[in-house]
Amino acid sequence: MKTRPLLFLTLVVAAAMAGFAFWTAAQVPAGTELPTHWNISGEVDGTMPALQALLVPVGVTLLIGVLFAAIPMIEPLQDRLSGSAPLLRTAWLSTIALMVALQAIIAAPAFGYEPGYGVIIALVGALFLVLGNMLPKSRPGFFVGIRTPWTITSADNWVATHRLGGKLFMLAGVAMIAAGLIDLSPVVRMVVVLGSVIAASLVPTVYSWWLWHRTSHSQSGA
Repeated sequence: MKTRPLLFLTLVVAAAMAGFAFWTAAQVPAGTELPTHWNISGEVDGTMPALQALLVPVGVTLLIGVLFAAIPMIEPLQDRLSGSAPLLRTAWLSTIALMVALQAIIAAPAFGYEPGYGVIIALVGALFLVLGNMLPKSRPGFFVGIRTPWTITSADNWVATHRLGGKLFMLAGVAMIAAGLIDLSPVVRMVVVLGSVIAASLVPTVYSWWLWHRTSHSQSGA
């Protein structure tokens, strides 16, 4: 898998984000702080000086580029890497897009807007939706997809688990988008978000084990 084009794109996006950070910081009075953390009620409970707050997503974007570029180089199952390339590329680009959106949300108060953390939840939900659509198209590997001892060692287990995982990720995404955009109580919103993430992560793992257990017992009984 060629990573240079995506790595170059990551650097270009990071440079543009850094330029936006410096430009935005120059538009606000000295000492202005921007939100970087919200509590369960959606209230801002953490701020940083404008420039620092806006540069945090830039640093995360660069880190994302390094991590995703390293995966193809350290993947032990090189012969299967091409099968998961679409998922890897989608995850890479989607995460960068999320960082761009996050920087815009952090910058919004400097221009008189207060989008709130509900928008962030909805954006994370959109990421789950996109990844869920791509999960069934991946192939066994150590760094991409739902990696359990049973999916990595069995192509059939991998395919079945990722079909289920893809559906659950998409359902979790829809639930988080709704929770982020609909006016819910903080507790209900948090239950929906955490429940969606836990279900999308845990259920495929248990399902993968169950498939292995059922298959191994049927083979031993044959």
